[in-house]
Amino acid sequence: MDPDAVVRRLAAILSADAVSYSRLMAEDEVATLRTLQAHREHLARLVFQHRGRVVDLPGDNVLAEFPSALDAVRSAVEIQRALEASNAGLPLDRRMESRIGVHLGDVMVDGDRIYGDGINIAARIERLAEPGGVCVSAPVWDQVRHKLGLPGEDLGDQALKNIPE
Repeated sequence: MDPDAVVRRLAAILSADAVSYSRLMAEDEVATLRTLQAHREHLARLVFQHRGRVVDLPGDNVLAEFPSALDAVRSAVEIQRALEASNAGLPLDRRMESRIGVHLGDVMVDGDRIYGDGINIAARIERLAEPGGVCVSAPVWDQVRHKLGLPGEDLGDQALKNIPE
């Protein structure tokens, strides 16, 4: 493939996964699936409301892209609030929390799909988030820190699996 023929764009990437999904599935597959479906409905609605689009839904993960870091972080924060409210009616051992990572990076476009390091980094920093939390990369924080009034904690440089820098 000719590298010059690849379509690229800058995007804010949101990657989310369900905490303890495997344990929940092992205990009650049907209830876990219903909870996952309800959470995905909230998530898809909030992504759309913030000018984003859901790109992929593999297993318990969600990949979405946004035209701006600000939209992506606003969406992530509202998603976590909506999921917290949704979980409130469930027994403690059946609650499904999410971790969300947001990164701003270059992506390659192939139809409706996107690829590249930007996605991989978003997926890796998602794992740095606490359950119910959001972790953003330095490029995202640089864009949003003075615009949202949200508290933040600098985690410093992190070693991410299979990411050289």
